[in-house]
Amino acid sequence: MQLTSVEKSSQRKKSDVVIVPFWQGKSKPESACKEEEFSKWAAQPIRNGDFGAKEGETLLLYRTSGKEHRILLLGLGKRKPCLAENLRKSYASAVKALRAKKIKTANVFLPENELLSEEVILRGAAEGALLANYSFSMLKSDSGELESQNALSHLCFVGVDRSGSSCLKKLHVVSLSVNLARDLINGNADDVHVDTLAAFARGISEEFSTVKTTILGKEDLERENLGLILAVNRGSVRDPALIILEYQGNPGSKDKTAVIGKGITYDTGGLNMKPTGSMETMKCDMSGAAAALCLVQAAARLKLKKNIVAALAVAENAVGPNSYKPGDVFKSHAGKTVEISNTDAEGRLVLADAFSYIQEKYRPNRLIDLATLTGAIVVALGEEATGLFCNDDTLSKELMKAGDRTHERLWRMPLFPEYKEMLKSKIADLKNSAGRGGGSCTAAAFLQQFVKEIPWAHLDIAGTAYLSDAKGYHTTPATGVGVRLLIDYLEHLEA
Repeated sequence: MQLTSVEKSSQRKKSDVVIVPFWQGKSKPESACKEEEFSKWAAQPIRNGDFGAKEGETLLLYRTSGKEHRILLLGLGKRKPCLAENLRKSYASAVKALRAKKIKTANVFLPENELLSEEVILRGAAEGALLANYSFSMLKSDSGELESQNALSHLCFVGVDRSGSSCLKKLHVVSLSVNLARDLINGNADDVHVDTLAAFARGISEEFSTVKTTILGKEDLERENLGLILAVNRGSVRDPALIILEYQGNPGSKDKTAVIGKGITYDTGGLNMKPTGSMETMKCDMSGAAAALCLVQAAARLKLKKNIVAALAVAENAVGPNSYKPGDVFKSHAGKTVEISNTDAEGRLVLADAFSYIQEKYRPNRLIDLATLTGAIVVALGEEATGLFCNDDTLSKELMKAGDRTHERLWRMPLFPEYKEMLKSKIADLKNSAGRGGGSCTAAAFLQQFVKEIPWAHLDIAGTAYLSDAKGYHTTPATGVGVRLLIDYLEHLEA
């Protein structure tokens, strides 16, 4: 979708529709922008009670003159509690209403609210529109339906100055990377595998001179003693890989952020096989890797003045005659031995090896991982927040601020020493699962044992990466969570 902007209403060009926002007033809707041109068209529906301006409410009107022959009245809800997220939801509703009518182009007016900065208003409205315009229909056979689902081709935001135009371009870039992550997560597991992710990584480094891609294949993993990744992948017909992308946005600085994504391209649970009802969505188990990959793409496009090393720990937890077995012990890259008490606790294994390798070879200043790690975090937080486990208060606070700004919210969970005690093994240095109690906490405690003396944050995105159903500006279950969050975090990071 093409995004443009104009500073003045008179500068806007002809379009299929114009989106006009309204606040939900005490007695009747109130115009949210100083544009009298549309007042007479909205007056009658408001008097008749056909439009109340509740958050996300829309009403399509028609006229015979003007630059647009359609007017979409858009409700924003009440002015006072309105935040960026309310605008995301409202403008997403507008886009979905227009998509339903197969409308292609729209001029968009923004609300005025003294409680919010112009940047926050633009960010909320634009992100809601951009994210809601996403559809995944490449697996459908009807090409006509495919074309109609990608309805909006051009949005022009009215009343946006040069600074706002620059912000709009940035939001567009980040949203494109979010949508790539969604495509990867929504794709068939047999189509989105280690070779697919490696090809995307190579493509990013070919496009941007600031990105270097290194791929450790099976022989490299064996030579470097990444035994846990190799163990998880033993049942698969495809080889595993550790895909590493180095982004040099600030070559003069030694500061570096490592972002590691869990990349289980499909998770059967291994020999501790998942039951029916728990396996069908497990193509999403590489959501962390997709976010890490697309984070680098967005950073490179934005020319972000930060240095990032992203690592995708890619394997398939399949069932076969060579599957790794419960009760066996495997040696990690860090030298620790791990007893496999549950083959379905595989994500922490591939992450542990990636942690150890990246810290040893790249010496980052901080480490952040994204992983659809535990069902326990979904029980604790539902789909409304990502579980945050962190060994550093400053890192935790900065990530949570970024979560508030992007509405990819985080909730800090405990890392009590007792959780580590629950992972003790009688035959190895530790075991990979401590059972159901405190499942997300013991999983984080396992990972913590592979973190050296640096700030570390573990983001358990099991509830937020792949929703039970589409909602709001998430038009498919795959959300691409983590991309917007970490771009925002890095933009505000002071090394």
